[in-house]
Amino acid sequence: MLPLLFISLSLFLLIALLFKFLTADGDFTLMSRRHVKREEIEDKVVWITGASRGIGEILAKQLASLGAKLILSARNEAELERVKKQLTGKHAPDEVKILPLDLASGEDSLGKAVEKAESFFSGAGVDYMIHNAAYERPKSAALDVTEESLQATFNINVLGTISLTRLLATSMVNRGRGHFVVMSSAAGKVPTPGQAVYSASKFALNGYFQSLRSELYQRGIRVTIVCPGPIETSNGYGVTTSTKKGSEKRVSSERCAELTIIAATHGLKEAWISHQPVLAVLYLVQYMPTIGYWLMDKIGGKRVEVAAQKGNTYSWGLLFGKKKA
Repeated sequence: MLPLLFISLSLFLLIALLFKFLTADGDFTLMSRRHVKREEIEDKVVWITGASRGIGEILAKQLASLGAKLILSARNEAELERVKKQLTGKHAPDEVKILPLDLASGEDSLGKAVEKAESFFSGAGVDYMIHNAAYERPKSAALDVTEESLQATFNINVLGTISLTRLLATSMVNRGRGHFVVMSSAAGKVPTPGQAVYSASKFALNGYFQSLRSELYQRGIRVTIVCPGPIETSNGYGVTTSTKKGSEKRVSSERCAELTIIAATHGLKEAWISHQPVLAVLYLVQYMPTIGYWLMDKIGGKRVEVAAQKGNTYSWGLLFGKKKA
């Protein structure tokens, strides 16, 4: 009787776990942290790049409502002012600071931006640096990427982001605290046919920030790397846009921002945000790479072809042989 009861209970738990995995929009660790820890954000200085639209704009709105003191950066100052006027919260919009910034502008310009950011809020310094700005071109085959696109992608996604981090991290280390939140991508974890250069830039970011955290963790510096899959947004900056219906299921930009803040406030080192099938592919490549890479090799050519036709490149149909979902 007891063995039968044990088997039944185990089967029930297995089915419940499978259902949870199939319906999740994030990895298991992230899903176990259900709520934002407001005390980790309230009255803290949070600097967001790429804050003029998309995920950056929504992060600004959610963080303002949690009582954060914000520094908003992007290239378009007018758009930053628009975002600022829409903010509501303990310190918004009166105490929100606008700091126009081009990550490709060079170290001298970035250094001046860091000095200015550190001087805001009576010289309190920056508690959270959210690296959200990114450059992404439409999907194309790896061999079709132009030199101009290659350089632009790495100048913003990698070189500019790393330079800004190096300049800011010194002040954080001197204060003994600081937290970098990096909006990376699922493309920085798994092969991404049709986005080879973008994927390479995100792999580079992941490698740099994972190493940085290990070097500076004992000195009070924290790093959270967020890897979203396909995100639904009408005007995203550095995130995939889509208004399609059908089998290509995408996480809303609001939910992505919420999960990002949850990951940061709980001090998670890495977080994956996605619906299926991308979430399953992330787990396969991470824990069973031979199978994961075999699967990506199987669908790689089809994914590039479907992307050129503006079809669904993240659907179950692509995995099971259909060229259009």
